[in-house]
Amino acid sequence: MYLRHTTRRKDGKVHRYWRLVRSVRVGRRVIQQTVAHLGELDERGRIEARALSRQLIGAPEQAQLFDDGSEHLTVAVRLKGIRIERSRQFGDVYLALALWRGMGLEELCEQLLPAGQERISWAKMAAVLVAARFCEPSSELHIAEDWYRRTALCDLLQLGEEEVNKDRLYRGLDHLLEHKAALEAYLSKRCGELFAVQNEVLLYDVTSTYFEGQAEANPQAQRGYSRDHRPDCKQVCIALVVTFDGFPLGYEVFAGNTHDTKTLQTIVATMEARHGMLGRVWITDRGMASAENLAWLRQTGRRYIIGAPKSELKKFGSQLATATGWRTVHEGVEVKLAGHPETAETVILCRSADRRSKEKAMHDKFSGRCALQAH
Repeated sequence: MYLRHTTRRKDGKVHRYWRLVRSVRVGRRVIQQTVAHLGELDERGRIEARALSRQLIGAPEQAQLFDDGSEHLTVAVRLKGIRIERSRQFGDVYLALALWRGMGLEELCEQLLPAGQERISWAKMAAVLVAARFCEPSSELHIAEDWYRRTALCDLLQLGEEEVNKDRLYRGLDHLLEHKAALEAYLSKRCGELFAVQNEVLLYDVTSTYFEGQAEANPQAQRGYSRDHRPDCKQVCIALVVTFDGFPLGYEVFAGNTHDTKTLQTIVATMEARHGMLGRVWITDRGMASAENLAWLRQTGRRYIIGAPKSELKKFGSQLATATGWRTVHEGVEVKLAGHPETAETVILCRSADRRSKEKAMHDKFSGRCALQAH
């Protein structure tokens, strides 16, 4: 938030009228929206107005340490007698904490994680985890043993270094996980309010992560198709949904031996129950294009764009061979719309110059190998 003023002349006198404004994104533009008209302010009034704006967007708990009225005092020092000890990173964590509070997440976590018998509130541990992810993404072990002690969060949160350890951070994640649905719904709502993010077009895909060890305490840890080329390790599958702009809307975790096609209906139903289904368009790759999934999407009236198996291409041989109707959407990539001969749906045919060159090289290499074997 900022203070802005307009100047007017009245009866030969100059009057300055002050406003408190905030930056708001509308589409692709950022405009300044008036929060309050403050009238004519003297110097003290402007200082109080700035303090109010800092409070509205989130200020540190010990703001008086940095605004104690001594900013105009001067003192003579001997530079040779000065040394730096226990320096702290301040700017990035201060901004992270301001964003945390400005988004209303501090208040939300205090509601979801009310103080109990624990010595350190889980809401504070959530603030540490989010600030670390914002400033220096790393493991909880790195946060506890290195990162936290290098920052000023111990002063800003009034949380000593010895009180932030890996066990408390891991338990904090467990407590947050219980409220995953509420947190995702709140973040989606706030992001839409602040940045006018459109989430009608949703992109969906599945990845996996594996465990070193037996992972016996995790029933979802199973052996399955390993994208990391580690079939010897147990894994879990992670299904992620993002908006067209890449904003994560939600995720779910499935057992490691779950086929991609078995996740689609669960994810679609879960996300629509959480964020609504009106106008959604689902986009995913051919790994989800089972006959059962396609039939379900058609029967329920959902809109979708799914990559078709290569075996489907033979149904569109004539349209692919026709030179007319193609439109360039990207350098080397052309598309054309066609009707599906069986379902009457609209099909997007794509052809790529790079892909054509790659497949020709593969074909030539295979033909050459066959010729050598024949000799």
